[in-house]
Amino acid sequence: MKKKYLAALFSVLAATGLAATNVSAQDSDHLNRTIETFEKGDPAFGLFTGNFSLANARGLARSGLDYILIDMEHTAWDMEKLQEFLLGMTDKTAIAQQGHLQMRTTPIVRLPANGRNDPEWLVKQILDIGAFGIMFPYVETAEEAERAVKAMRYPQPRGSEIAEPKGVRGVSPSVAAWYWGARDYIQRADTWPLNENGDLLAVMQIESEEGVNNAEAIMTTPGVGAIFVGPADLSFNMGLPGNSPEVQEAIDKVAKLCVKHDVPCGITTNEGDIEARLDQGFLFPTVGYWGDAGISGSTERNLQKARAHAGRDD
Repeated sequence: MKKKYLAALFSVLAATGLAATNVSAQDSDHLNRTIETFEKGDPAFGLFTGNFSLANARGLARSGLDYILIDMEHTAWDMEKLQEFLLGMTDKTAIAQQGHLQMRTTPIVRLPANGRNDPEWLVKQILDIGAFGIMFPYVETAEEAERAVKAMRYPQPRGSEIAEPKGVRGVSPSVAAWYWGARDYIQRADTWPLNENGDLLAVMQIESEEGVNNAEAIMTTPGVGAIFVGPADLSFNMGLPGNSPEVQEAIDKVAKLCVKHDVPCGITTNEGDIEARLDQGFLFPTVGYWGDAGISGSTERNLQKARAHAGRDD
């Protein structure tokens, strides 16, 4: 009875724009819906975007996608625009209808720094405005993956069983806590699955031959939540066409290692290969490459096809 009352009250508050952080009938362990999807054993479907307009944010938030990869690697680094976009993805109607604060579509930001670069200050800025995950391009070693994870983590309490890799993120959680609507933001803002209650997803991109050779070490680095193969950069790095058997064998190697270690693995797909990629073991695919006006046409058809093939009717 209390849960129904809280859900109804939250619905009224959300509809008037007055939702409070202490009014939440949260019936999920995670505010990050993509992590929740992975824990169920289901694939999560997403899309890249470089359009930070409010109209695009609104369209993508209601698209039926599980996550959005907000690209700041190949678009301008503009934190104010990113903050506006994140706010635009907040769908009060959906929150009110479901009765808890979990966003239907998870915002994950791809930063401009490659694995060999120091990502710490970029990561801190992105997380401090409320992103639920970060994608790190061109990661080639376990050491680079560990440095990325450290940048996302706060230092843990003394005596913690998951103190390593030791976090180096500076503490200024007020904006992110407000955005998440979570009084316990500090506890939730940790990398999953290292922290089973964590709501931050650390995604490492494998985009080179060296990355493929070190893929197992990268994906088993504590705190890494998902792998994403970059097929275009990988083929360029190998000096071969993307459809060459050697490039496809490299992709398959990464996919098989992800299945072996139960790590969600992503790659870009289209209508012609989504079912094959799902059967190959990819649980984190995009169903189109670039979405700048919500989704429509081939991307929408591919999302429907992917959901049907995966047996997801939610």
